[in-house]
Amino acid sequence: MMRLGSKVALITGASSGIGKATAIELAKEGARVALAARGPELLHEVQMEIQKIGSEAIVYPMNVSNKDDWAGFVSKVIENWQKIDILINNAGIMPLSFIRNLRIDEWEEMIDVNLKGVLFGTAAVLPYMRSQGYGHIVNISSTAGRWLFDGGAVYCATKFAVNAFSEGFRQEITSTENIRMTLIEPGITATNLSNTIKDPDIKASSGNNTPIAPLQPSDIAAAVVYALTQPPHVNVNEILVMPTQQKI
Repeated sequence: MMRLGSKVALITGASSGIGKATAIELAKEGARVALAARGPELLHEVQMEIQKIGSEAIVYPMNVSNKDDWAGFVSKVIENWQKIDILINNAGIMPLSFIRNLRIDEWEEMIDVNLKGVLFGTAAVLPYMRSQGYGHIVNISSTAGRWLFDGGAVYCATKFAVNAFSEGFRQEITSTENIRMTLIEPGITATNLSNTIKDPDIKASSGNNTPIAPLQPSDIAAAVVYALTQPPHVNVNEILVMPTQQKI
């Protein structure tokens, strides 16, 4: 039985990692998926994988920190499928750096993608979900939204903010308007996030870390599916999922 049959889901950062894995799992559950990321080539590859499963997918290259891009993305989804049931705010970057190195452009980019992307995405779909009287937003945060670590001050700050916004949304909107909010906080996961790190001091120190068997993107996708497939009277507020060996 496909538990998300007829549902329409928007997913950012869908070209790889957690976003790609989530898109595929939602498609297996019967959802129609709208795939967004910056790179069209990889998005089309994911689209083809989903079509092979037998589900529908559309592609929209975009920058999640651009409000006009969000308006275009949502318009395309409405034009194709006339509704929005699910938003997965997954896009994120992690150019870790030490504060003393003042990599301010990277700080700004993290705020734009990791925080503004979530805010703008939520704002773009909320009017449609309110008019429908239902919906479900899933924000992919991180254990970095709970615990600080060396070199992660700004990255953690963006994730702490996502956590706070998600809880604020749940208290204000979910409790009164039937639009559910789930916050998912993955621990160390095998994605390409570390490829965005450019601070040489961070790169030099990374070899000192104790190796931990990471989660796979499919592990996080399974958590997303779990939250989305609960009955309407159940809101999964928060899921913290970590490798067994990870302490913080």
